[in-house]
Amino acid sequence: MKKIITIAALCIATVSFGQGNTGEVIGTVLDKATNESAYNAHIYIDDNGRKYNARADEDGRFRISGIPAGTYLVNIRYKEDTLTNLLAEVPMDGFFQMGTILFESGVLDLAIMDAVYDRNALKLIDGNLPVATLTAEEIERSPVKTDVKALINSMSSDVRMTNDGELVFRGARKGDMLYLMDGVKTESIGNVPSCSIGRLMVYTGGLPAKYGDTMGGVVVMESKSYFDLHRKWVSSQLKEGKM
Repeated sequence: MKKIITIAALCIATVSFGQGNTGEVIGTVLDKATNESAYNAHIYIDDNGRKYNARADEDGRFRISGIPAGTYLVNIRYKEDTLTNLLAEVPMDGFFQMGTILFESGVLDLAIMDAVYDRNALKLIDGNLPVATLTAEEIERSPVKTDVKALINSMSSDVRMTNDGELVFRGARKGDMLYLMDGVKTESIGNVPSCSIGRLMVYTGGLPAKYGDTMGGVVVMESKSYFDLHRKWVSSQLKEGKM
């Protein structure tokens, strides 16, 4: 009986960590003809047979949750018409804001927005929590991409490497940290090749409750998959006007 309870607890823990590495897509859909909400519009992502869905509420707002981090194509169906191939970059533990989408019979208008950012600055997750994050493209350009520990060390001044090559967070004791690879908790990162990492996040403070079993920091890594590479190719074709 004890073995069954232990196995069940481990399964629940694994599922909880796996779910933590997903993100959301949020936004608002308006009917351009009336400038009113596109109530009950169907917003969905078709990820090679797996669908993520949402419906626009009375104000036109929608939220698609539980999406693995990556680049996706968002589709909107409203009044027997469909808008397709809207790009969304879904982060881990955060959301992608699509803004206000004006729907008009196959024509898409997005609200004008000016964005200024520093590539080396911390990125905001969930709007207010600063988390050091690297995408696969940024990892490829890093001068220390061949050493994962050096890569993590370069992401934040709160991380330092000891003489024996171990990482220490914000003055915590050596080894008092948590590594997650594809939602699975590990004691060390080992020799993970950087070319296999799709996204990398480092929490050095203000840890979410789901990572509460450490006093140091948390390193969250998501590996690349075939579907990540396929979505990246599709998005590049769209941006170049080849699709």
